[in-house]
Amino acid sequence: MTALAACSSVDEGGSGDGGGSTLSRLQDEGTVNVAYNGEKPYSYDDGGELTGATIELDRQIFGALGVDEVEGTQTEWNSLIPGLTAERYDTVSAGMSILPERCEQAAFAEPTIMYTTAFLVPEGNPDKLTDWQSVEGSDLTVAVTSGAIEDGYAKDTGVKTITVGDSTDGLNAVVAGRADAFALTGISIRALAESTDEPVEATEAFVAKIDGVSQVGAGSEVFRKGDTELLEAYNEELAKFTGDEAKWLEVMEPFGFTEAEFPPEGLTAEMLCEGDLEKISNELGLDS
Repeated sequence: MTALAACSSVDEGGSGDGGGSTLSRLQDEGTVNVAYNGEKPYSYDDGGELTGATIELDRQIFGALGVDEVEGTQTEWNSLIPGLTAERYDTVSAGMSILPERCEQAAFAEPTIMYTTAFLVPEGNPDKLTDWQSVEGSDLTVAVTSGAIEDGYAKDTGVKTITVGDSTDGLNAVVAGRADAFALTGISIRALAESTDEPVEATEAFVAKIDGVSQVGAGSEVFRKGDTELLEAYNEELAKFTGDEAKWLEVMEPFGFTEAEFPPEGLTAEMLCEGDLEKISNELGLDS
């Protein structure tokens, strides 16, 4: 792991409410240490500066809570939640998808970013990839970030994969021909394609369908289960952004996010933790 600025220490016991709560400690120290994976445009190191959409949102929210500094610890994707529960940092700021199995291990803030999927492919899209079904049942090899939601899609549908540590590794896998495509969130693939001179392009974003069910997905900040006071305070400030699209866009749009990624009214972390995607689509009136 590499860190941007000093890692903040953790109280013995680290989580839980009351006099020794994490929120009280962060307010006393004036600094929060967040874990990030280095994925543009969510949270990443840009010339030694921690930046990205989720980081800038954190700066707004934690600033309103009296915590003025946001520092970061870069961590492999699969280690983000284990490191959080081991108290190596205070939260995870990586736009992590809210999934039932993750909800068993950690607590998620309310939905902050809606997700689609896209492929990074060689220039010209030689395999004519358009959606998840265009790789399902094929002989193509898809690069996926280990532990990410696209990794789960591949396992569920029998798609041949190689796992990569981050988006740069995924790009390199496609350029080197070790993978026919790299699957990641649409916003990340678009940012990756725009940031490189390599002969690659992004496909149009889509909502993946697995077994005929649209994979409605959203990401948010991640907390330890015992940090309920911190989570509730964060959610209260977050609602000022997710309840006001213009205010949300003011923070997120500079990083390439659009109205398409704005979370719909009525979608909650609890619904996504339950994992009944068909029910969610029906309740929110989303296309399935």
